[in-house]
Amino acid sequence: MTSLKLVPVPPVAQLEGVSQHYGKTAALNNITLDIPARSMVGLIGPDGVGKSSLLSLISGARVIEQGNVIVLGGDMRDAKHRRDVCPRIAWMPQGLGKNLYHTLSVYENVDFFARLFGHDKAEREARITELLNSTGLAPFRDRPAGKLSGGMKQKLGLCCALIHDPELLILDEPTTGVDPLSRAQFWDLIDSIRQRQTNMSVLVATAYMEEAERFDWLVAMNAGEILATGSAQQLRAKTHSATLEQAFIAQLPAAQRQAHKPVADSDAHLRAHE
Repeated sequence: MTSLKLVPVPPVAQLEGVSQHYGKTAALNNITLDIPARSMVGLIGPDGVGKSSLLSLISGARVIEQGNVIVLGGDMRDAKHRRDVCPRIAWMPQGLGKNLYHTLSVYENVDFFARLFGHDKAEREARITELLNSTGLAPFRDRPAGKLSGGMKQKLGLCCALIHDPELLILDEPTTGVDPLSRAQFWDLIDSIRQRQTNMSVLVATAYMEEAERFDWLVAMNAGEILATGSAQQLRAKTHSATLEQAFIAQLPAAQRQAHKPVADSDAHLRAHE
């Protein structure tokens, strides 16, 4: 009997010596990181620590200033690879409904993105129907996007991002400004989609610690640098902390630890302090 040899899955993204500046401000400082594939990976930390900058480089939306960024097996500095790989990536930018056309209906928004990827009419109809049904948006298909609630806008944005079956889904603080129930429903939806699309990698930036508890692997960031990586359980164990928020604070430099006050409730949200 021949034994099967398991082949390791290469990282979905690899960064080596990556730095990025906005004027004199360093958004990223010499980041080296391998991001595991086929996982839900979270970038955690308060606003302004470099999460969005890192996501924009991985998505191909920003020019690489310094260092190497390898995504889905190729160099993002290479124009041909970037052209070839970007259709395999979906990016939901930060902000409610930022990737939507608010005067178009729910159906028209998803159909527009499907047309961008060259799907014929029959395929568009099948994909749109499946996505609207799975997100609960089917009864609202004719409603203008601008008249949707925050949670519904996020679901519609997700439909538009998923219309082409991306290999890498990038979500930049997708639930900021959404009520707790809608946030929980959003992540339940992501979980169900991942069960159907097992090869898809998901990369998320969030400041909500209870969301990060759901993720497979975390990257804790501060001041453009990486504090720690690992599962939520590993980060808590490493710092002997009861909660993920406490584990994050324990990784900070001493001066910053004094400025952070743990949030008492379960809806913990990390905030940057002046």
